[in-house]
This record gives sequence, C-alpha cells and structure tokens, in this order.
Amino acid sequence: MFREVFLTSADSAHTMSFADFMRLALYHPQLGYYRQPRQRVGYAPGTDFYTASTSGPLFGQLIVEACATLVREHGGKPDACTFVEIGAETDAGVLGGVEHPFAATRTVRVGEPISIGGSCVVFSNELFDAQPCRRFVRRDDHWLELGVALRDDQFHEVELGAASERWLPETAPDGYVFDAPREAVTLLGTISKQPWRGLFVALDYGKSWAALAEETPGGTARAYHRHRQHNDLLAQPGEQDLTCHLCWDWLENALVENQFGTPTLEAQEAFFIRHAGEFIARTMSAEAPRMSPHKLALMQLLHPANLGRKFQALHAWRA
Repeated sequence: MFREVFLTSADSAHTMSFADFMRLALYHPQLGYYRQPRQRVGYAPGTDFYTASTSGPLFGQLIVEACATLVREHGGKPDACTFVEIGAETDAGVLGGVEHPFAATRTVRVGEPISIGGSCVVFSNELFDAQPCRRFVRRDDHWLELGVALRDDQFHEVELGAASERWLPETAPDGYVFDAPREAVTLLGTISKQPWRGLFVALDYGKSWAALAEETPGGTARAYHRHRQHNDLLAQPGEQDLTCHLCWDWLENALVENQFGTPTLEAQEAFFIRHAGEFIARTMSAEAPRMSPHKLALMQLLHPANLGRKFQALHAWRA
C-alpha cells in the first residue's frame, strides 16, 4: 500500500526527494511510522528503540527539577508556567504521574496543531531528530540532492539535480554525503513564533555544522527497527524509524532570531547534574545501601557510556 501512496506523490518518473520520502514514511496519516497506533518506545516485543523516557518516572522527575531550577534562575516562577510537551508519545507525557510545581501541563501529540501562549516551559524529547531531512552527495565538485525512485517495484536511491543552497559546505571529498535537517529548523521556527515566553528545552542528539560538514562522510541518517540500527533507509517504509542528527548551530540561530537569549547546549549528563543536582544527590543518598531501580535508571540517563553523552540538551529563555 505504501508504494501506491508513494506513486501518488511522486513525479512522472516515479521519483521524489529523500525528504519527501521520509515525510511519507514517518508522517503519512494512515501509513506513517509515527501515526500508527502502536508502541514504538521501550523494551517490550515489537518496539524499535528506547529513549530517556523509557527509564520511567525518574526521567520526568529530573525534567521537573531541571526546568524548575532554570525558570527560577531566569527570574521566573514555575507555578506561573504551563509545561507544554511537544511530540509526546503518550497523552500524559513525560510528567504523567509525576509531582510538579507548574500551573498546568499540556501535551501536543504528533500531527496536532501547535498553539502556545503565555508563560510556558516548552519541552521536547527526541522531537527534532525525527523531522524529514534532505540528503546531498558531492560529485565532481558539485552537490547533488539525493532522492528515491520506485523501479521494478523496489525503492532505489537516485541522484537528482544540482543543489546550491547557501548552507551546504563549499567543498568536500567526492562521494561525501551531507544530511541537512532543515525541517527541524522549520519546526523550531513554528514553535518559536507562537506568542509565548519562558523556557525552551529540547533533549535530542546532533552535531555542529562543522562536524556534519567534515566528520560524517556517510551522512547521519539512520534507521531503527526492533532495536537494531542500520543504514537501509528505504527498507520497510512506515515500519521503521528514520532519524537524522540535528545541526545545533542552525537551531541555536533560530532561537536567537526569535528573541531568545543566548542558547546553552550541554550534554544530557551535564544538564541534569548542573540543574537537578540536589535531586540526584538526594536520590543517591536515600538508596545508598542498594542498587535500586532508581539508581540503575540514573546510571542509564547520566553515564557517558549510556545516554549521558549520546544526547544533548539545548535550552534558552525568552522574557
């Protein structure tokens, strides 16, 4: 069925850009990976990946502590803010069942319109890396955009026309792939242009523009299926997750352009230790004699070998 949907959207040569293919595979109203009513996150059979939220309520407690601390540091009051989670996997969101000091909580699920106003904490966890990305390959001192074609009932990667976008690297070795997460920037612009003030926090993974331009010759787009990462981005569309590393420079610039103060980018471990350190210390002290589930969850979230260094936190304040 996905092939029929693809052909409806493709051009006369049965071809579309990779970004359009990724959008269909992830967000088609009926067939898209993120629009299907099934469990995607966790350790249960049939899931494809785990995130910080898989650690249970502890993650929500850490988010509460860190966000409340940052709000106070900027002169705000948590009890005057609505906590808004964008891209929540569940209706309850990351704060479901967790005590918090905020005036109210809201979740915006995938596909729901984004409407935010007033004093807020706007939070997301792995929202931006799942936005469609454009792919480019260097050929004979030029950049060509990559696309997807349906031929002989199979999807194939194809090279489209020359590209001259100003944010592409000026030069790169022949065959270098540059994955450009531009729709993440567009989404952040949509969020930032809403009439709200307060704290923005995004937990995700990405790289600097320089790293994307010089250190990732195969690109950063990846597929996840049944807890296995692989590079066959065109396999089983709608049944596997597709992601792309963010360009933190682009997101930081988007925040500044929308009147946020200077953004801060930290490793996830540093974010929690700096802004939820007292809560972490209390948790560790209370359960010092034993290796409790809380301790194990903390290790998963904070240890550099686990999620602590893989993920980063981008946060900024708008008065």
